[in-house]
Amino acid sequence: MSKFDSTKNRLADLLRNIVEGKIQLPDFQRGWVWDDDHIRSLLTSIARAFPVGAVMLLETGGDAKFKIRPVEGIDPNAVTGDKAERLILDGQQRLTSLTQVLILNAPVQTRDHKGRELKRHYYIDIDRALQGPEHFEDAIFGVEEDRKIRENFGRDIKLDLSAPELEFAAFAFPCNQILNSDSWEQGLFNHSPNRFGAFMKFRGMILDEFRKYDIPVIELKKENRKEAVCLVFEKVNTGGVPLSVFELITATYAADGINLRDEWFGNVKEKVEGIRHSFSKHRMLRGIEPTDFFQGLSLLHTMELRKADIAAGKTGKQMTGVSAKREAVLALPLASYLQWKNALSKGFSQAAKFLRQESFFATADLPYRTQLVPLAVVLTLLGERWQEQKIYDKVARWYWCGVLGELYGGAVETRFALDVQEVMAWTDGGATEPTTITDANFQSSRLDTLRSRNSAAYKGINVLIQRNGARDFFWKSTIRDLDENDWEECKLDIHHIFPKAWCKEMSIGPKRFNSILNKTPISYKANRMIGGKAPSLYLAQLQGHKTVQLDDGEMNKVLETHFIHHTFLRADNFDGFIESRRAMLAEQICKAMGKAVSTESDAVSDEDGDDDEDEDAS
Repeated sequence: MSKFDSTKNRLADLLRNIVEGKIQLPDFQRGWVWDDDHIRSLLTSIARAFPVGAVMLLETGGDAKFKIRPVEGIDPNAVTGDKAERLILDGQQRLTSLTQVLILNAPVQTRDHKGRELKRHYYIDIDRALQGPEHFEDAIFGVEEDRKIRENFGRDIKLDLSAPELEFAAFAFPCNQILNSDSWEQGLFNHSPNRFGAFMKFRGMILDEFRKYDIPVIELKKENRKEAVCLVFEKVNTGGVPLSVFELITATYAADGINLRDEWFGNVKEKVEGIRHSFSKHRMLRGIEPTDFFQGLSLLHTMELRKADIAAGKTGKQMTGVSAKREAVLALPLASYLQWKNALSKGFSQAAKFLRQESFFATADLPYRTQLVPLAVVLTLLGERWQEQKIYDKVARWYWCGVLGELYGGAVETRFALDVQEVMAWTDGGATEPTTITDANFQSSRLDTLRSRNSAAYKGINVLIQRNGARDFFWKSTIRDLDENDWEECKLDIHHIFPKAWCKEMSIGPKRFNSILNKTPISYKANRMIGGKAPSLYLAQLQGHKTVQLDDGEMNKVLETHFIHHTFLRADNFDGFIESRRAMLAEQICKAMGKAVSTESDAVSDEDGDDDEDEDAS
């Protein structure tokens, strides 16, 4: 059975239904009225019997329940939501503009071509219109809120239409009388009977076109599911700013009295903390978006449905698919949101704790924000079990394979679904490793081409160095401890080991000296002392500084925590240093991923690698 009808409605009937509240807007529709030029063009098209496009309406009373509101300009106190029989999905701008121009007495809220807000009453110059259809657009004009047109910087009144008698004298017809002009016609006849014949010609030429004008209407039946309605709306909503999943769900939950904006952003007046505020207490969670959270909820909800299907003996396509895709998120029932929101909030907090243990310290360190979603879901389902060493090691291995295998860029919803199912089965004792682990591959030659701070693997390797307990060249403390300090001299960044200035003097190309192999996290103070000097020189100066005071053996141990071979560094041997560091970093990557690093690859040229090179002052 078809879930939509295609028909035509008389324009006057549609506008009357809008005024009566029988046609309203779902609350996710943004308030937006066309600019002055668009409005006059729309009126011209109808006057000339040109098509202005179909509108799409949704029958109320079905599964797709939304908080609703009247069209802009209609008094919300006079029109209540229970009167709505149909909701506007497409055609809001046209119907809003026509309602304000043709029906309401208040000035039309619009804007000029520069975006400045205007209040306009619209008129038709009858004499100009009678010259023929090609003059209709010029005949339609707007006046200011007081129904006057001014010139000379507002000092002189060019046209005054502030009283019916002035309209009659100017032979200017008010557009809000188009659908019912009886009273205005009587006034014109009494004021200027000699012009009534011309008016009747005008009425037949233009007013009748408005009164008999039909608009194609596509009506979605109430049997359509909520997510289908939302997706249809997105397909037809090409003129405005795309709506987020959060905005669409907010409108659907509002119909059941849930203020999702307060739930997420908080409300001080109502003493609601808000999920985002609770996340802001964790540096790793400050970048979490509402969509991330709802994708996690969708994964939990669909996993629960799938589990129930399996228990019921369903197989194959009979079982619910685990999903975080847009359609699945839009279908998330309010009951499931209420069931899982607190548990998932805790799961994200546990994810922040997990990442802190892995030596991630801030949002900027995260290789992929997206990977937080399946991580939080897995930790939600594991509960306190994730801290058991055997399970922790599996979760960590899966996480690092996603990072170093660079698998969480682009469209990742399918990987979300696979990972949460496969990681849970694996941590519950299953023998099959998750697909992300089997898919992950790292070639040692990739180390030569990692130069961009935005690269997931670049960020990941930097964190691996910190996870190893790297100690700062100057402060001697571990990077973990230094990063807990807020004072400027202890601020960390990734800097060159062989300084850029020295490398350029030695004719070493930027593609080589800018790679991750020649980078490590150190403090601002250490980097200032390094400057552009040769390693053999800056090491001697560092070791002799009154704050450092380290002999060669002690300094060598500091260097080892960064996977730096001191022999090559002290000898200013760049090539030997690069080869030894590649081997040591590859070993750490192998440990993190739990699988061998590939050494079979083509030779790397200076043109290979990340386009976005990392730059710093050293």
